Amino acid sequence: MRCGIAESVETQSKIGAVILAAGASTRMGRPKQLLLHGGRTLVRCAVETALASVCHPVVVVIGAHAGPVRTELEHLPVLVAENREWATGMSSSIRSGLETLVATGASLEGVVIMLCDQPFITAGVINELVEAHRRTGKSIVASQYREVRGVPALFSIELLAEIATLRANEGARQVIASHADDVTAVSFAEGIVDVDTPRDYELLEAMTPRFSAI
Repeated sequence: MRCGIAESVETQSKIGAVILAAGASTRMGRPKQLLLHGGRTLVRCAVETALASVCHPVVVVIGAHAGPVRTELEHLPVLVAENREWATGMSSSIRSGLETLVATGASLEGVVIMLCDQPFITAGVINELVEAHRRTGKSIVASQYREVRGVPALFSIELLAEIATLRANEGARQVIASHADDVTAVSFAEGIVDVDTPRDYELLEAMTPRFSAI
């Protein structure tokens, strides 16, 4: 079910969400946040998926293409964090998103960090992360695809200070690796698909009928 739009839930958790959408898309050659997939841009698809999940509030971090991406987010019930230091690496975008989330004053138990270029994520996948956190009590719940444990991933509130110390292009995987004993994983095979290059986008559009039929 693409974008997870029909997977909305009636109750919300005490888990926020941060969507990273600040990159320059250098390898793509144009803003990948605005690439169309299933009639929606990648960033809008990611946002609508997060909004359909149990996570609240939802923060979207923009940067390199702030103007058009912000326009795409108009009228959506999200908080927008503009990271003016996006060129220093992913870590600055994570910090920007977390700072905006914490500034809401919401009573949160944790946060799900996700990317805007994993087109097959659904609200169900996000909700599985939250449920696994509740069930196991683990501080980190990562997505498992092939041999990788990565994003989308849930981090308990106690880890936010450590996440904020990441540098340059360090991301969530560094924190996951450093807490290997306190990580549980949720299977998300389609998480291996992301969109970085024109060829990735071509392959995405070619495989979409196969995945959307699942």
